[in-house]
Amino acid sequence: MMKHHLLLSVVVGLCMAQPLFAQKEDGKSPLPPSPSRVLMVDSAISTKHQVTIKGQRIPYTATAGSIPVWDDEGRPMAGVFYTYYERDDVKDKASRPLVISFNGGPGTPSVWMQIGYTGPRLLNVDDEGYPVQPYGIKENSSSILDVADLVFVDPVNTGYSRMVSKGIDKSTFFGTNADIRYLAEWINTFVTRKGRWASPKFLIGESYGTTRVSGLALELQEAQWMYLNGVILVSPTELGIQRGGPVEAALKLPYFAATAWYHKMLAPQLQQKDLTDMLPEVEEFTINELIPAISKGGFLDDAKRKAIAAKIALYSGLKEKVVLENNLDVSTNLFWKELLRDKGFTVGRLDSRYRGIDRQDGGTSPDYNAELTSWLHSFTPAINMYIRDELNYKTDLKYNMFGPVHPWDRKGDQTGENLRQAVAENPYLHVLVQSGYYDGACDYFNAKYNLWQMDPGGRLKNRLKWEGYRSGHMMYLRKEDLAAANENLRTFIKESLPKAGEPAKY
Repeated sequence: MMKHHLLLSVVVGLCMAQPLFAQKEDGKSPLPPSPSRVLMVDSAISTKHQVTIKGQRIPYTATAGSIPVWDDEGRPMAGVFYTYYERDDVKDKASRPLVISFNGGPGTPSVWMQIGYTGPRLLNVDDEGYPVQPYGIKENSSSILDVADLVFVDPVNTGYSRMVSKGIDKSTFFGTNADIRYLAEWINTFVTRKGRWASPKFLIGESYGTTRVSGLALELQEAQWMYLNGVILVSPTELGIQRGGPVEAALKLPYFAATAWYHKMLAPQLQQKDLTDMLPEVEEFTINELIPAISKGGFLDDAKRKAIAAKIALYSGLKEKVVLENNLDVSTNLFWKELLRDKGFTVGRLDSRYRGIDRQDGGTSPDYNAELTSWLHSFTPAINMYIRDELNYKTDLKYNMFGPVHPWDRKGDQTGENLRQAVAENPYLHVLVQSGYYDGACDYFNAKYNLWQMDPGGRLKNRLKWEGYRSGHMMYLRKEDLAAANENLRTFIKESLPKAGEPAKY
């Protein structure tokens, strides 16, 4: 591996009244360790690197560190850890896009997209995303660092981010709207420190991170007076958009069909079609027949009930008897257990390409999430090795892949409406949604439904776009989708930048 030299590091132990440490420029003096696993709330260490993207060698500086979250009196309440990648050979930062990245959980750090998707370094997995040994990191030739600088943010209690003491009110951080408020303040501090106010700005979030960035789009505009050019939602949540009842019951079916197609569990007339040729038929049935049928409940005609159940079985790969036993509404848990039950396998929740083995074939839900344990297998050693060995950020803190953030206050989630209002208020703002067809937690058809309901008047739809990929929740783990999805991000970023002198107006 290439050797990197350190530029500069200054560490201030605000929560422990530590002395100021200055990093030597010869790179031989490591970042002072954090004793007893106590966070250094204001810290930074920079290293020099290069990456080849689309045949071009890109020099960049990586800065790993933490920036405080301040209370109303200007005292630090927490330190938020981040990794910032800045291309070195760009002189005009005013026109250089900045992409601010969040993952989800809500208790997970930025590790997933940082070393799995858009960052310049990529974890070592096979071409379909499964763990391989030796664990490690390699060059990400698909990274979007060629077109934008990147910052990956770990919310409080994820990664290395921590509150300064147990006495801090947890409700300041652990809730849908509290999370949005403090992170907007933090972004303001980051942008100010790094001198990026003039830069076009984009937010990207995955899973619960889509809830974050949808809310942040409006919060940044209205509380920080910071206006964005784009918001990217990777495997979005429901964003507080109401569905419930027959709609919620029906919208799962296209995902069931995609999963059954992948595992070759469909009837020949469907299985022989390509995935994206087959799914429109299922989507039409879902909207035009299934929702009305479930709406009639127990008063649905018996013959019609049997015909609808037969169609659900045809499209889902399930037995008609199972569909009828569940009143036309098979839960995702039962689907994951039932689809391959006769073959002795379960399928994954976040990515149903993954198969698991339960203690017994009986039951109504899998014993574990086959995909998640696979991802933790490969990501955990890779991020710990990368931050310490390549970014040279030394600490005894445990890197929280899943941090203690519960109870999480989910009341008042209007993030889908927040995003709609942000787009309406800001003529520059565009939205891109990326979904994996095999994601059962944040499924692709519900992501489409989000866009339909977010803009019921249809006046903003020219700035709202959806894309599908043949993988799951983290669709970028599949090598083919990693390249395609990053290329689509490049296109989205470029197309979301206004022409020189073009005003933001309707």
